[in-house]
Amino acid sequence: MTSHAYLAAEPAVATAADSAVLSNAWLLIALPLAGAAILLLGGRRTDKWGPWLATALPVAAFAWALLALFDLLGRGADARSVAVPVYQWFAVGDFSAGVDLLVDPLSISFVLLITFVGSLIHIYSLGYMSEDPGKRRFFAYLNLFVAAMLVLVLADNFVLLFLGWEGVGLASYLLIGFWQYKPTAATAAKKAFLINRVGDIGLLVAIMIMFTALGAVSFSDVFAAVPGAGDGVLLAVGLLLLLGACGKSAQLPLQAWLLDAMEGPTPVSALIHAATMVTAGVYLIVRAGPVFEAAPVAQTVVTVVGAATMIAGGIIASAKDDIKKSLAGSTMSQIGMMVLAAGLGPVGYVAAIAHLVTHGFFKAGLFLGAGSVMHAMNDGVDMRRYGALRKAMPVTFATFGLGYLAIIGFPLLSGWWTKESIISAAFGVGGTRGLVLGTAVIVGAALTAFYMSRMVFMTFFGEKRWEEGVHPHESPVSMTAPMVVLAIGSVALGAFMTLGDRFANFLAPSIGAHPHHFDVAHAFTAPYGIAALAVMAGGVALAWVVYLRRPVARTAPKANLVTAFAREELYGNQINEGLLMRPGQVLTKVLLVVEDKIIDGAVNGLGTGVRDSSRGLGRAQTGFARTYALTMLLGAVIVAATLAVRF
Repeated sequence: MTSHAYLAAEPAVATAADSAVLSNAWLLIALPLAGAAILLLGGRRTDKWGPWLATALPVAAFAWALLALFDLLGRGADARSVAVPVYQWFAVGDFSAGVDLLVDPLSISFVLLITFVGSLIHIYSLGYMSEDPGKRRFFAYLNLFVAAMLVLVLADNFVLLFLGWEGVGLASYLLIGFWQYKPTAATAAKKAFLINRVGDIGLLVAIMIMFTALGAVSFSDVFAAVPGAGDGVLLAVGLLLLLGACGKSAQLPLQAWLLDAMEGPTPVSALIHAATMVTAGVYLIVRAGPVFEAAPVAQTVVTVVGAATMIAGGIIASAKDDIKKSLAGSTMSQIGMMVLAAGLGPVGYVAAIAHLVTHGFFKAGLFLGAGSVMHAMNDGVDMRRYGALRKAMPVTFATFGLGYLAIIGFPLLSGWWTKESIISAAFGVGGTRGLVLGTAVIVGAALTAFYMSRMVFMTFFGEKRWEEGVHPHESPVSMTAPMVVLAIGSVALGAFMTLGDRFANFLAPSIGAHPHHFDVAHAFTAPYGIAALAVMAGGVALAWVVYLRRPVARTAPKANLVTAFAREELYGNQINEGLLMRPGQVLTKVLLVVEDKIIDGAVNGLGTGVRDSSRGLGRAQTGFARTYALTMLLGAVIVAATLAVRF
């Protein structure tokens, strides 16, 4: 099978007779969307039972997704791409766009992740937000986000995907700024919204180019037209799609919003910034694989952006004392690793998506664990004021610890399988490119081991550095139960997906070519496997020496040139201000001058002239008949004199 040959064909159309589950796949979106509508329109009447309804609906959507998965598994590989027409959205001349859904192995993998992890986060929020007076609105926004994310991944065309893309942006703005009375939260929400708009413009322009140059916006039609498209068109579309992915997935140079977004409630960080929204860019790159495969330069840029973000995120995470911001830097780094894998082409698609799925489990668990710690520490986020929490919070410590072992790539835990798959795929490219990219992933793995060990040691080990009046305690069951489930996934999911190439074989119809096979034994004996284990051990050891063997200062040491660079997030905010904000402010001031002095001046000047001339003429209208008669006489005399002179 050639790369993406299957996606270039029209998918089968689901009917009620063929499959009641798939023909009603729109329910996956309708269920959480209905929850958002009921809670927002029902008002205070839904305060008591609204959060419970909002939690039940994503659970119902997950159950429906399971039924859809079983339906796909019961089909042959060539019949696992099913189109579900819902209705025609709009039509203009020869162009039309429908609300058509695509249920295939790639989309259903995301649907299962979104609904399952989303359901757990809803359950966690029942405890975390129990005392918040605005919890009904919070749960409505959570439902809205889940619905928008499902539109994004189930869309059968780029126009509908863009609708979900914008819906996700709106919901994330509402959730990040949920505590809008906090100036930092309101500012963070606006920052995330505006930076994402930059990436969204790239995606929108890419869709416009697809329509004008390729004559299509549906996935199958666009991919079928790729072989006949010009190199310049494909390069432009690929780079613009990447720009969109950088915005949603917080990749360089549009990464600056992610750490500030931690001002939102912790469940928001777990849902949006660990398992769903930030993975949208990876989904877009893999889904649009035929475009990138036909534009090698764009594909190379994808790997460069992913590698750079992976290293940058790891450096930032290593310097942050705020537990949520350190996890946000980690998310940047891990998503960068996925983007790098997606840029490898078919050999890396499965590794990218597999790491995305396992990351959704252990990173969501880590964020929820961080929220549990904050809950016990009077909402404190400074790890330098933590320490010795493992005995006071045994369940949180155990679940957080398993997520920690998974993300650093401890052998045979979920993260090890998928991270090793990416390293294997990168080195498998061969040549200088494979060596550089593979080495970059190993460096990223070393940084992961260091900053995550630093986090665990500062939070759960060492001496007590608690603020006065803080009495740590374990969180309620509604919070710890989802953490336990996510921890189980952190342990076992990677092996289940990788052994026997289960996940690879399942995704094959969606990604075209069969992916690179992952050899378990080879991962322990190959040089890259040994190097990955060595750097993991080295990162843990370094963190032990710096943050456990020595006492941790309650106040961060004075920054030197290197640490200042990391603490300031590699000066990403300053760079964005210098390149985008300041020039934009200058341009705005210039445009205001042009508008006020030239455009408005011309319009106002014309109006002033008419007004003044009217006033002058008005003075001539005295209302006296003798004045008018005298004026007429003078006019007649002037006319007569003129005629006399001429004749």
